[in-house]
Amino acid sequence: MANMLLIKRRITTAQNVSKTTKALQMISTSKLKRSQEAALSSREYVNKLTDLVRGLIPKVGNDRKNLYLIPKSSQNRELFIVISPDKGLCGGLISNLLRTVYAVDKEKPYYMVIGKKIEKSIAKIGEIIASFPFGTTLPSFDVVFPIAKIIDDYYLTGKVSKVSVVFTHFNNVFMQTPTVNTILPIKVESEEKTLIKFCLFEPDIDRMLPDLLKHYLEMVLYQNILENFASEQGARMISMKNATDNAEDIINYLKLDYNKLRQEKITNEILDISSGLFTQ
Repeated sequence: MANMLLIKRRITTAQNVSKTTKALQMISTSKLKRSQEAALSSREYVNKLTDLVRGLIPKVGNDRKNLYLIPKSSQNRELFIVISPDKGLCGGLISNLLRTVYAVDKEKPYYMVIGKKIEKSIAKIGEIIASFPFGTTLPSFDVVFPIAKIIDDYYLTGKVSKVSVVFTHFNNVFMQTPTVNTILPIKVESEEKTLIKFCLFEPDIDRMLPDLLKHYLEMVLYQNILENFASEQGARMISMKNATDNAEDIINYLKLDYNKLRQEKITNEILDISSGLFTQ
């Protein structure tokens, strides 16, 4: 009897876990559609913008060209913007991201952390200059403004010579890839490769470049944030589906054990009754 009560309690616990993981799976599924659409649509725009910026820079004067191209710092210090979720339960996404951060060759790095889940681990390996919550809803564009301002402060004043974003790239629902994206200094296309050879600009390139570079930096940051959010929802959806399936398997296994014990108990009671009848 004691074993049956224990198994019944375990079945109830597994059922509660299954309900929780199923609810989390459904929430992530609903968020995934919007975040996937946002990441994929902005990815195309950012790719075109990147081609435009890399093609324009060789055509401007040296004073403007050096704005985001040639580091003002002689120090070999790098600023890493690490983007992670605020919450867990998303499979190996966070641990894979951390492994990527640890594997990057760096000397006295600065870190900017977006997302609470990874902050303590990052604090053990370098100086965190700023941290921001990642949030649980699809990020809006204005989240990048304070981040871009700090990047400008550190890069344009010569505190760092390189700026990279570490995030999880969204391939599809089943695959997300930890990625290191160097955003400063900007990689420039050669004159031969650029497609912008015979274009007329109004206003002239030298005047429009500072605003264009600022917009480019903000858009690349926002794109990386959207990629990470979509990756988080995809990873959590799959992780919670697996957890729900495992909980259901455990429930079925426990119910089988419970029914065996119940059948054994009923059989013993019948035998006891039969034995009593024969002894009379």
